[in-house]
Amino acid sequence: MQKILILRFSSIGDIVLTTPVIRALKTQLENVEVHYATKAKFAQILTENPYIHTLHLLEESDKELIKKLKKEKFDCVIDLHHNLRTLRIKMALGVKAYSFNKLNFEKWVYVNFKINKLPNVHIVERYMATVANLGVKNDALGLDYFIPEKDEIDANWLPESHRKKYVVVAVGGQHTTKKLPTSRLIELCDRIQQPIVLLGGKEDELVGNEIEAFFEKRTNNAPYEEGLEALGKRGVIFNGCGKFTLNQSASIVKRAYAVFTHDTGLMHIAAAFKRQIFSIWGNTTPYFGMYPYRTKFTVFENNKLQCRPCSKIGYNKCPKSHFKCMNDLQFDFYLP
Repeated sequence: MQKILILRFSSIGDIVLTTPVIRALKTQLENVEVHYATKAKFAQILTENPYIHTLHLLEESDKELIKKLKKEKFDCVIDLHHNLRTLRIKMALGVKAYSFNKLNFEKWVYVNFKINKLPNVHIVERYMATVANLGVKNDALGLDYFIPEKDEIDANWLPESHRKKYVVVAVGGQHTTKKLPTSRLIELCDRIQQPIVLLGGKEDELVGNEIEAFFEKRTNNAPYEEGLEALGKRGVIFNGCGKFTLNQSASIVKRAYAVFTHDTGLMHIAAAFKRQIFSIWGNTTPYFGMYPYRTKFTVFENNKLQCRPCSKIGYNKCPKSHFKCMNDLQFDFYLP
């Protein structure tokens, strides 16, 4: 029995993007156990994955995790994170390791000098290149996401207006400069003209509440009436921000007609379910290779700026203070 350990400790989207590697290793190699190490808070993404033999969780201490991993006597390690933590783990295990090329220098050049030397290759293909020497190839089946039965959302959980057809708008994002301002999210929701489910974590509740309040037709809605009249009051909103777990949100995404999302984890979960995606980009860019994988998608981005990309990840506020990458973004789409 060959035992292989995959390392990827964060974050939601990055872990989902490694699922083709997990599947390919398990289905293309004979007599193999695929193990996966990640942070405990991301365990729910992988607990139902049938291609994983054992999930090893980092709680607090690297030392405790390494102690457990040593007992497994792995034959090789697939490092899809490639940072100091994974370097320590690889050195401690002392077995053959294959490490993902993060292209940090190329990203640095692009961000700082706006010279794009990045390969025109999706990050999944780069993850797959990491295991090429094992004789494993991309099976072209896309991403995986397996939802526990207990987290499948019944249609009756949603308002009657949303039970036949709805669009998801994922309002969250890891950094402010990767997210539309609330006013622009309201504009987007009005343009969609379909029943909308807002999705986001606890940290997105305030934004979700503001959008919901804007479209709520009440006699005491005076602060919003002028804007509602201008936009036509066409948004039919169900605010799910902070109300669902990640897997429950994935279940809602799974049945959505379309998904509007920033560059975030729910975008890649939507891609796993082959949803139609409208992908919204602010200070980062699809050229980093993180666009929706093997599904129909449309990119919204402002390509008229010399300051973009200003980071490979994001900031809490626009370094130039104008935030034109999101404020001047054009929403050009049609939903039948």
